[in-house]
Amino acid sequence: MKRIGILTSGGDSPGMNAAIRAVVRSAIYHGIEVIGVKRGYQGLISGDLEPMDLGSVADIIHRGGTILHSARCEEFKTEAGQAKAVATIREQGIEGMVVIGGDGSYRGANALTQKGVPTIGLPGTIDNDIPCTDFTIGFDTAINTVIQAIDKIRDTATSHERTYVVEVMGRDAGDIALWAGVAGGAESILIPEEPANIDSMVEKLQRGAARGKKHSIILVAEGAGKGFEIAEQIREKTGWETRVTVLGHIQRGGSPTAFDRTLASRMGAMAVDLLRRGEGGKAVGIVGGVLQANDIGRVLATPRKPNMALYSLASILSI
Repeated sequence: MKRIGILTSGGDSPGMNAAIRAVVRSAIYHGIEVIGVKRGYQGLISGDLEPMDLGSVADIIHRGGTILHSARCEEFKTEAGQAKAVATIREQGIEGMVVIGGDGSYRGANALTQKGVPTIGLPGTIDNDIPCTDFTIGFDTAINTVIQAIDKIRDTATSHERTYVVEVMGRDAGDIALWAGVAGGAESILIPEEPANIDSMVEKLQRGAARGKKHSIILVAEGAGKGFEIAEQIREKTGWETRVTVLGHIQRGGSPTAFDRTLASRMGAMAVDLLRRGEGGKAVGIVGGVLQANDIGRVLATPRKPNMALYSLASILSI
């Protein structure tokens, strides 16, 4: 293999740049040229490409976001759009692709492989909602951002003796809320994978108040409900003054943690190794600390399972 392409797609996540850097430098080390595709699959359709060298990825390992930019592309979901993308790949002499993103990006990577372009997927999303991997690139940074926010909010909650509802991202996955809630000592955690029981949550809050607890933090994953609606239900049932913080896109930005930088670097290098061996249609993951490559089709077909043991632990620790 003489030339590969790389793109980032979907929502950005901290560590994408570290993955780009690893792909580019690993490829060049092995004598392979790298073409960067701007703005995801849209860049393949429009021909928005540029050659990348060692200097292209200098001083980016610590930066959040993605230097290749990202965009969602409805046209690529069509046969005509995919044909345009493949034509660009052929014209540029690209023999393999690395795609960094979430499940939508993986579907695109799978489509390219089926059309004869060996493609490797790297899990780049803060939501941690990709099956067959314990962690996705950007998740660790996101939960650390949430924990920092919780720590600050708790200071105010303690000072004013109030209940605070904090809404976090995650789409249909509750991992950000769950992991940050455990690490941040949240009194209650609402995730989409477990039906919310508002009455039970309120009873826990009231038990805490009865023993002298003056403040509480409730973490709500966006897929489990709206923070303002949860807060209103608490107010109606208790009469307590409740405040709401929606963290929003602040969770996607920032300098990636050491864990995310290392994870992205390892995964990026493995993607190049897979292409060098002629393998395509693979998704790189990490399970039990060990990198592995799974068929993208299998990953897309595998139901995602939340860590219910951690959820049970959260209930025990917040008694």
